[in-house]
Amino acid sequence: MSVMMTKKFLYACALAVALSSCSSDSSSSPSSAGDASTTSSSAPAVTTTVNPAALNMHGKRYCEILLLNLKSDGIHAEVFNTYPLNDCPQAQWEAIDTAAVAKDEGVVFASPNGPRYWAMDSVVKSDMTEVFMKSFGGMEMNRYASVFVGTSPADLMLPYSPHAVNRKAAFTFNAGTTVYLLHDAEGKTYVMQSWSQQIDSALTEKDLLTLADRLQLPEGWTYDYKTLDEDFVVETRAEDAQVLGDDLHNTYSYVATAP
Repeated sequence: MSVMMTKKFLYACALAVALSSCSSDSSSSPSSAGDASTTSSSAPAVTTTVNPAALNMHGKRYCEILLLNLKSDGIHAEVFNTYPLNDCPQAQWEAIDTAAVAKDEGVVFASPNGPRYWAMDSVVKSDMTEVFMKSFGGMEMNRYASVFVGTSPADLMLPYSPHAVNRKAAFTFNAGTTVYLLHDAEGKTYVMQSWSQQIDSALTEKDLLTLADRLQLPEGWTYDYKTLDEDFVVETRAEDAQVLGDDLHNTYSYVATAP
């Protein structure tokens, strides 16, 4: 990679750090800088025996740390998730020093993603061999997926732009569950997999019913919702999921057939 591209990459990292710091500081004050729990664990990764397949996930809170690194084709991220190890206590979450995490983990950038809430009811993961646990700021997280980010960390923040996520999982929405849907200008459908309190710290599931009034949708895109008459499965165990976010950082998975 050229020196110019490397400089652009590092500049984008700095920009992303600034943006993420502004968003995390807006809700409440972090713990003191001297808190010993603000760095990631330097111990080797530990294989976990926790089974991520879970029932009754709908509405459960979680957070993620994405470890971003530069490869020949662009930026890739390893995704670590608190679920079901803990519910991401707010004070502990805000105390995590992502710059220290990046340094400890030997990556270019560590991106916080949360708090979030699951929209599906259950998940089955097909490959447990790639699941292991790390601790960031004393908060335990499992490595569940990887994602191709693009050419800049700032690409993570682009709304309505899908990313390929290797998660080897099936998400099930039970009959009777309300699902929230994005439809793009070409008629493709995306089903919400989680809602976020990163932009609106007071956002609840009830607010998702009127989300169409708040989203800055691209031309030709629409948002709606429906209550399921039967179970609906988002199956991505044999192929990468296509995941995008809206301008409130809620995330959605592409589905070939709308529920």
